[in-house]
Amino acid sequence: MSKKAKSLILHFVLIILVVITIIPFLWMVFSSFKTNSEITSITPTFLPKLFTFNNYVNVQKSFNFLRLFANSLFLSVAITAIVIYTSTISGFVFAKYKFRGKNLLFGLVLGTMMIPWCVTIIPRYSMMLDFKWLDSYLAIIIPAAVSGFGIFMMRQSISTIPNEMLEAARIDGASEWFIFHKIVFPLSQNVISSIAIFQFLWSWEDYLWPYLIISSEEKQVLSVGLKMFNGRYGTDYGGLFAATTISIIPVLIVYLIFQKRFIDGIAASSVKG
Repeated sequence: MSKKAKSLILHFVLIILVVITIIPFLWMVFSSFKTNSEITSITPTFLPKLFTFNNYVNVQKSFNFLRLFANSLFLSVAITAIVIYTSTISGFVFAKYKFRGKNLLFGLVLGTMMIPWCVTIIPRYSMMLDFKWLDSYLAIIIPAAVSGFGIFMMRQSISTIPNEMLEAARIDGASEWFIFHKIVFPLSQNVISSIAIFQFLWSWEDYLWPYLIISSEEKQVLSVGLKMFNGRYGTDYGGLFAATTISIIPVLIVYLIFQKRFIDGIAASSVKG
């Protein structure tokens, strides 16, 4: 098979995958402009027959959307910022320092990535109960403050920084904190961008843990609040689609901010070991 034929087949497969990925998203967005009767019609349509903005206008009436949106935004930004810092400083230690048990400790960090999250729910909940952190944001932020995935990514990236550069800084009298904040951190921007996108998305869409930990309605997150559209006698699908469409906006903004460095960061961390 010629190289051109292989390229055409590859492009055809990619186009099919893109269409499969985008169609559900577009269907959700278009449905947010439909009435409930049109959404639940036995002859569904892809585009709205009659555009209506009532679903967006009434979304705040269904539940305290703005408060829950702000809660999710605060938690996602806080967790992402903390994970970036802890991952970078841990990756710096694993990549550039020599100490006894380093490989064993790094192996344990990698091991945390292989444990299914659901297995840790009960012991984690028991710990939060002992700490008296139930119905507190500490129970959401602290367990997510350290990421094995982030440490692995940063260790791979920082190991490519020349040791001579760091030694020259030490000879000039720079402290380890100065080297980390002024040299290592700026040189790791590509991978930091990748971690920021993944971590923000994971924190934003997290449903089960906030549902278990937070009992106060005013402290709840948006992903849990969306279930309030499921009433006793029916579901407000139009409002649900409108709220879900709005909830995607922060994720898109984060991706647009970091997209320039995203691909470079993934390539740098996965290829160089």
